[in-house]
Amino acid sequence: MNTAPYMTGERQITYRQLMQGFDASQGHVDGVRWAWLEAAHVVGQHDFSLHWKNHVAMLRFGLVLRDYPEAAGQLFRLLLVPLGHLFNKLPTGNSGRANVSAFQPMALQNSVEQLIQTARLVGNTKSR
Repeated sequence: MNTAPYMTGERQITYRQLMQGFDASQGHVDGVRWAWLEAAHVVGQHDFSLHWKNHVAMLRFGLVLRDYPEAAGQLFRLLLVPLGHLFNKLPTGNSGRANVSAFQPMALQNSVEQLIQTARLVGNTKSR
């Protein structure tokens, strides 16, 4: 799934739905919560503001979990966000996590793609 063609408003609505899903997933296993953030990253990475907010959210979640390698990786990615946008080097589909290359495009995991599709449908329904 290539999220770059999303219209800005649709991207923002879908991103907001995904972040609401992350917020609502408190108490679920960490992997489920990460999937929400990864889906939001895939959707938001082509919008500077959403991309930045997503890595801040990932940094915070990494710190909450006391996952310091993840937190350090998110700090590194926050440094890369402006450069990626300036040079238009954004690896489509990348999950945004510290355990994957920040430069490599990725195929979406089915769970992430399903979250995006659901958020997109719900967001479009609510915006009508």
